[in-house]
Amino acid sequence: MRYKANADRGHHIPKQRFRATNWAEYDAALRGRGSLIVWFTEAAVAAWKGEPRTTRGGQPRYSELALSTALTLLAVFRLALRQTEGLIGSIIALLGLDLAVPDHSTLSRRGETLKVPQARAGTRPIHLLVDSTGLRLCGSGEWLVEKHGSRARRSWRKLHIGVDADTGRIVASTLTAHDVDDASQVGPLLDQVADPIASFTADGAYDQDGVYGEVAARHPDAAVIVPPRSGAVPSATAGTAPTRRDEHLRTIAERGRVAWQKVSGYNWRALVEADISRLKRVIGGALRSRTSGRRATEVTIAVGVLNRMLELGRPEYVRVP
Repeated sequence: MRYKANADRGHHIPKQRFRATNWAEYDAALRGRGSLIVWFTEAAVAAWKGEPRTTRGGQPRYSELALSTALTLLAVFRLALRQTEGLIGSIIALLGLDLAVPDHSTLSRRGETLKVPQARAGTRPIHLLVDSTGLRLCGSGEWLVEKHGSRARRSWRKLHIGVDADTGRIVASTLTAHDVDDASQVGPLLDQVADPIASFTADGAYDQDGVYGEVAARHPDAAVIVPPRSGAVPSATAGTAPTRRDEHLRTIAERGRVAWQKVSGYNWRALVEADISRLKRVIGGALRSRTSGRRATEVTIAVGVLNRMLELGRPEYVRVP
């Protein structure tokens, strides 16, 4: 592996090669990602109509599952709201169903407060990998660049995600302003994980006492694997009651940072970076919604889409010598 310590001679290190051992199953899973049968399910059709409201006001015509299905198709095929309305209408017509087609205004309005169904949590301990990335906002600035070639300051939001290292599923996500500290979102991410956590792994931006405290308060036995900063010093109690961070510093001092990465399992953090890359390649690196509530729904739908694609099939690799 090309570590930073070998950056000056990295061109001499041959690139590792891998081969998929389940290519037939993975190839079928890749084709299934574009299948309407996968995304427009019988369960969604059966629960299409909204439940009658017992309070005052108009009656909902569409269930939350129906709207989630429509917004899922929007995310998978990268459609606009009106195009999504046309796709849903054509599917319903081809199936010969007597169902109302949600218009684009309803999809936009209900997306503000939509509750997306979440997968049930398991009981096994998970190894949580945490990282963040930026998502730009589509707006007038993008139009100015395309139309007139002028530059405008782009607006961004920051997406924080937590990934199960064993399955690759995104089990927690939050969307914040671009200037929010990564470490401040550890608590909200942990609150979304119902499974017991065996370890918490993140990069050096999470090297703060508050992060260790948030993890210890919820999962006392969880190992916190965060690389200390280059100028980090041991705590005052390192000699008598060393903390987990003190143990990291001692291992780094004795064996070096590269060896610590191997021993601690920090290198598994690359999996969360792979999930971020997959999100931007499959869904895109921009948010198209205009309000905070709709953006949060857009992110939740995107996370559900990626997890569903993983359920269809994952590649299994072996290293080629």
